[in-house]
Amino acid sequence: MFEKAKNLYKLQKQAREIKSQLKKTHIEAEDNGVIVTITGEQEVVEVKISDEALRDKKKLEKTLEECFNKAVKKSQQIGADLMKDIMGDGGLAGLGQ
Repeated sequence: MFEKAKNLYKLQKQAREIKSQLKKTHIEAEDNGVIVTITGEQEVVEVKISDEALRDKKKLEKTLEECFNKAVKKSQQIGADLMKDIMGDGGLAGLGQ
């Protein structure tokens, strides 16, 4: 029982470290003169729009949508990869035994 509690504490510590790492990670997506930057926690850091991109509202709206979706997908992949490290180290697998 003590070993399970120890593993749980270790897992919580690793999760806090990953959360901190994700907060510091900046992910950028770029398309048609638009650059979107978000953190690994999917918070928007910056949006840059070129003068040329401002000329076509419909195209700009679509480009923004695509950039945000790309950035979010990248952040999800990064988070999943980091969590895989915990799972592979006997994190959750060791709790059920």
